[in-house]
Amino acid sequence: MFKITIEAGEIDKMPLGVFPGEIKVIDKPGLEYERALFYLRRQKVLGFDTESRPVFSPGQHNNGVALLQLSGPKKAYLFRLQMLGLRKSLCNILSSKDIIKVGAASFDDVRGLQRIHGFEADGFVDLQKIAWEWGIRDKSVKKLAANILGCRISKAQQLSNWEAPQLSPSQCTYAATDAWVCREMYLKLLETEKNPLSPEELLPPQDRIAHEQAQAKPQPKPMSKSRKRRRRKKKANDQDNTEKGQG
Repeated sequence: MFKITIEAGEIDKMPLGVFPGEIKVIDKPGLEYERALFYLRRQKVLGFDTESRPVFSPGQHNNGVALLQLSGPKKAYLFRLQMLGLRKSLCNILSSKDIIKVGAASFDDVRGLQRIHGFEADGFVDLQKIAWEWGIRDKSVKKLAANILGCRISKAQQLSNWEAPQLSPSQCTYAATDAWVCREMYLKLLETEKNPLSPEELLPPQDRIAHEQAQAKPQPKPMSKSRKRRRRKKKANDQDNTEKGQG
């Protein structure tokens, strides 16, 4: 059983979750790129994420998705799209219904990739769309990972420059972990019995409070049959008196 939501204080006490496998940065076609495709095609479930260079002011231009992350259990591949491009062979993995790609807000990420190179997305799972089936209202990767896996995910590199000439070790670890942890959460959910949230629990906080307040108000008691008869009789008498007065 998972919590409906988890507080920041609880997350701070949890151990840091870090991708434990091999991380490979791919910035050009060649042998390493082909090895990456060979590994990824053999996986049934991949963790998926993308990164873009952050925009801090209205005048700055966003170049779109800079990094595509795909992770299996032992290897994570970071594809630098501003150097490599989104090649058709990579799109084939993103289009395969036989390879599950798990992310958070993954449909937004997919749209960003499709702006680079058109492809028909298939096999994607968005944790934000399914977590409620296990009784979880949280949406962020940080909260989901804490709730489902009991680990703390660092977000220190989230707003770093993903178009830098060379990615730092911290950036690589962050990017690989963000994809890998989505895979791990999905697998954990699959082995856990579902416990869906109720419609009321799915409401945003402000709507949920209003709903609870409305439910707490005393409801009028249903009118008894005898009381209904008395009201009908009184109404009929009032009408008779009105008609007599008019006559």
